[in-house]
This record gives sequence, structure tokens and C-alpha cells, in this order.
Amino acid sequence: MQRFFIYLILSIAVFLLFGWYFSNITLYLIISLILAALLRPLTNQLNDFHLLGQHIPRWSAILLSYSAIILLIVLLSFLFFPLINNQIIILSELDLDGIYEQVQLPVGRVEGFLLRHELLEGQPGYLFGSLKTSMIEMIKEFDFTSFIGGVINTTSSLFIGTMAIAFISFFLLLENGLLRRNLLNLIPNPYFELSVATFTKVEKLLSNYLSGLLLQMLAIFSLASFGLTIMGVEYALTIALFAAVANLIPYAGPLLGALFGIIVGISSGTFETNTELNYLIIKILSVFGLVQITDNIFLQPLIFSKSVKAHPLEIFVVIFAGAKIAGVVGMIFAIPVYTIFRVFILEFYKGYKSYRIFQIK
Repeated sequence: MQRFFIYLILSIAVFLLFGWYFSNITLYLIISLILAALLRPLTNQLNDFHLLGQHIPRWSAILLSYSAIILLIVLLSFLFFPLINNQIIILSELDLDGIYEQVQLPVGRVEGFLLRHELLEGQPGYLFGSLKTSMIEMIKEFDFTSFIGGVINTTSSLFIGTMAIAFISFFLLLENGLLRRNLLNLIPNPYFELSVATFTKVEKLLSNYLSGLLLQMLAIFSLASFGLTIMGVEYALTIALFAAVANLIPYAGPLLGALFGIIVGISSGTFETNTELNYLIIKILSVFGLVQITDNIFLQPLIFSKSVKAHPLEIFVVIFAGAKIAGVVGMIFAIPVYTIFRVFILEFYKGYKSYRIFQIK
């Protein structure tokens, strides 16, 4: 048992090294496993459905599940089309001269303060002229060719990643339980029951975690959309949807959602005075503040502490470790990956202790 425990630790270390070196493949595999876990109940129900006295083939059930996901994404994207169209219209109607005049007044006040206290040398209007010249030079130096190349590379990487995830998920769903059976076949017979119990516990915890995340996203979307609608903020559903998705990023997600709401609110509204603008920002921040309090007090303890059965301090350290390793993606997938290894190590350690006690007796 002691030798097996050492082999287990070495296997995990090799797996972590392999995952770090081939980070793209590991990321595709993790996302595919999560997608397969989400689509498996729908795929199994479609597979059990009888049509003309026969079961629907499993490959057809998988394609139908994919179609449901694509349809959901398309329907949700319709929430963003009016916003994007509105922003394009606003950009096309921008009055640059008017913007210069609006910016010139506060810059002139700052410049006057600096000149009075002899913190700046030059004639009145020098500061604004310097800022304007710097902006023009920055625009001239912008490398449009490199920007287009970066967009093309990013688009191609996303396309390749999407196809790889769809391909891997398809075979994980087609060969239902194949990966688990192959892993269990590698386990020696004396540790087979312990391994089965560990796999079952991991699957249950991850299933609870994913269900909790979906519930959290739905709750944040409902609360944010309801609050923003009451406050009279335009594109409330769009802002709420973005906030719900951004909340998947621990700690930074709520800030991104609030910032997106403020930007959309400012860019889509018309304000005659600064008081109206400040009032809108206060309304948006108050809604997101209440949503965040609800999330921190009720939702997150329910999801993280109970679903993965980990201490909040553990979660805090793991999330920032994931951010150090893989950035935003690491923050999102840190808890599921940590849950898998944590359960494996704890369960096999318990098995090793039981074996030692039995050996002593």
C-alpha cells in the first residue's frame, strides 16, 4: 500500500508536469470534460427517446445536444446586437470638436492650478496642446498590420480550440464512461474498490459544483436584470448577462460586470448635467453592490464550501495559485482541478491509514 501511495504521488507529479508543458491540450481536455458532464444528462435522455419504435442513435443525440447549446448561444447573442448597433451609431456621430471643447475645460483648470503654484512651466494651453499632440502621435504610430495579424491569429486559435473541444467532447459522450473504465483498468485489484469510491466522490463533487455555478449565474442574472430594470438603466438584460458570465472569474468578475454596466449606461444615455450622470453611476453601483453582497453571503458559501467541501482560505489560495499559473483561465478552473486532486489524495491517504491500522492489528 505504501508503494502504491508513492506511485500515486509520482503519477500526479508527472501529470501536473505534462499538463503544464502541454497547457493548451490540458485546457482543451478540462473544458471538454466539463462540457461532456453538462451535456451528458441531455444526451442520455435523447438517446433513450423512442422514435418509430427505435432508440435515437447516440451520435445523433450528441449532435442534437450540440445544436441545443448553439441555439442557446445564438439566442443570448441577440441581447448584444442592439447594444453593438447603438455603439456603432454613436461612434459614427461623434463630434470630435465638441469632445475637444469638453476636455479642454477641465484640463485648463488643472493647468491653471499647476501654473499658479509654479509646478508647470509654459504658456496657458501648453498642457492641452501636449496631450492633443501625444494622442495624434499615438494614433499615427498605431501598427494596423500587426493589429490585423493579431486578430487573425486569435480568431484562428479560437476556431482550432473550439473544434478540438467539440471533437474531444463528442467522443467522451459517445463512449460514455470509457475514460473512467480505462483509468480503473490501470488500478491493481487490491485498490480497485477504493479507486471506484474515489472516482464516484469526485464525480459527485464536480457535479454539485457545476450545478451550483449554473445556479449562481442564473441568480446573478435575475437579480441584476431586475435591479437595473427598476432603476431604469438601458440594456439591463445585456448588462446582467455579461455580469453573470463575468462572475465566473473569481474576485475580478464582479468588478468587470459593474464596469461594463457603467460604460454601457454612460455610452447609451444622454445627460444634460453632471448630476444626472453621477446619479446613473450611483444607481448602477448600488445594484451591483447589492448583488455582490447577496453573492458573498448566500451564494458563494453554498456553492464553494458545501459543494467542494473546502475551507474558504483554501479556495482563496487555490484561486490565486491558478491565476499565477494560467491567468484568468487558471482562476476559473482552479477549484475543479484542485477538487479532483484533493479528493484523490485524501481518499487514498485514508485508505493507507486503514491499511496500516489493519496491519498493526
